[in-house]
Amino acid sequence: MRIVIKIGTSTLTHATGHLNIRRVEQLCKVISDIKNSGHQVILVSSGAIGMGVGKLGLRQKPSDIPTKQAAAAVGQCELMYIYDKLFADYHHTVAQLLITGEDIGNEKRHQNFRNTLNRLLELDALPILNENDTVATDEIVIGDNDTLAAIVAESVQADKLILLSDIDGLYTADPHKNPDARQIHRVHKLDDSIYALAGVSAGLQGTGGMITKLRAAQICMSCGCSMVIANGRRPENLYDILEGKDIGTTFEEETV
Repeated sequence: MRIVIKIGTSTLTHATGHLNIRRVEQLCKVISDIKNSGHQVILVSSGAIGMGVGKLGLRQKPSDIPTKQAAAAVGQCELMYIYDKLFADYHHTVAQLLITGEDIGNEKRHQNFRNTLNRLLELDALPILNENDTVATDEIVIGDNDTLAAIVAESVQADKLILLSDIDGLYTADPHKNPDARQIHRVHKLDDSIYALAGVSAGLQGTGGMITKLRAAQICMSCGCSMVIANGRRPENLYDILEGKDIGTTFEEETV
């Protein structure tokens, strides 16, 4: 099975913004074991700007573009150093790919991107991707790593995309506000009723939260790839997801 795993900033860090060392170590251990079992794995990892903020000693996340890009440049080095160190303990070689919207929108560059990813998988490397926040501008930005992860899954014909974040999945209502909210374990069709659960209409362009995850699900389902939204606080859940258990919310076309 070819799997894309997207790791959100909230999964990588504590509420303080500093690295959650125990969780990241567990993630790398579980993902290494999944690779050892024969699966091909690609990571899409957030966290570069956050780590750069800490490394540079900034008091808060910057609001201006040049400082954000500077923080991303510093933080990406730190992020890859940590991944390289932890995965090396389990004898896995990591590779870094930083891309922009132009790498997806231009067919020739997109094909080069696909070729590189496929070759890395053939060589048993572990590709780790992020948007190239150090150079991306409004014109060439992808915008969020949920969408990036779905584009990656589509590009390499992945079997499954797993989005790890700070939410358990899709609910019938906001579980923080409504005690009667129920988690939806399986979605076979994205229609207006599903989009309404994210607080938007199907045609509205959102910028974050659940709507980006639903857009990622739309990309995946259109190319035959299943997608799971799950909470990243327990990395061992990855085993259960791959065994088909009802962890989080799974989006997949219903088979006849």
